[in-house]
Amino acid sequence: MFVTSNEFKAIRNYFSEELSELYAPNELKIILKFLFLKRFDATSADYILADDKRLSESDLLFFHDALKRLRKNEPFQYVIGEAEFYGLLLKCDERALIPRPETEELVDWILEDNLINQDLALLDICSGSGCIALALKSKLTEAKVTALELSTEAIDLIEGNIEFTGLNLEVIKADALTTNYEDLILDKVDVIVSNPPYIPHDDRSLMEANVLGFEPEMALFVEDDDPLIFYREIMERSQAILKDRGWLYFEIHEDLSEGVRSLFEESNFVNIELRKDLQGKDRMMRGQVVTSMHERQ
Repeated sequence: MFVTSNEFKAIRNYFSEELSELYAPNELKIILKFLFLKRFDATSADYILADDKRLSESDLLFFHDALKRLRKNEPFQYVIGEAEFYGLLLKCDERALIPRPETEELVDWILEDNLINQDLALLDICSGSGCIALALKSKLTEAKVTALELSTEAIDLIEGNIEFTGLNLEVIKADALTTNYEDLILDKVDVIVSNPPYIPHDDRSLMEANVLGFEPEMALFVEDDDPLIFYREIMERSQAILKDRGWLYFEIHEDLSEGVRSLFEESNFVNIELRKDLQGKDRMMRGQVVTSMHERQ
């Protein structure tokens, strides 16, 4: 046996000894708590009293396998198979990016602007796990929310999360860069949101090993010579399906805010606004479609 006893406190000590060089003590506590809650369908109160809990051989193997995966830098959300996002528990694995806290801030902004109007049509482009679309649907329960995604694997994950959460979305397989959106979206929409790939390959050296080694590259990277490609194409194609006074929201790379703003201006969007995330980084931008020339001025 790889631990000195079959009590949970032995697992706690084993994780601390084996993973202390990779994770801070507080991170390890959070990871182990999530693993315990998932394995035993337990409560936080159960976890507080867990030290003397005796584990079966299959329980021990569960924690041993999780530790081996963590030791290889696999993100703990993938190891657990779940991630929390905007009050939702979502299935999470290597088929899509792990939902990030800064993306929750983007959802906050959209809801801040639109919460009073439940009768909305929203489109989430490059949906990934479906986290943005599902979070919006959880708060705008009467809205029609559509998720557009190219990856077949990610679409399977979105559909799993629809079943997991009980929320209702339409999911469409399409390439954000080449699709004429009006061919897929028959009725115009009030809001479009996208967290597209935006990291230039040159930024690889700045990224964590657990991101590079496990998260899908197609959801992360763009070519160095055209890092704005998704913003430009989505802006151009979105105008055909956005209602008058409709909004387009983006999550952005902190170094690309001026470029994204210029694209908004060149595409005749108005009321363009940049927001920083809680870390003070340029992270979100929105623009509005207004068809009246008088109102544009």
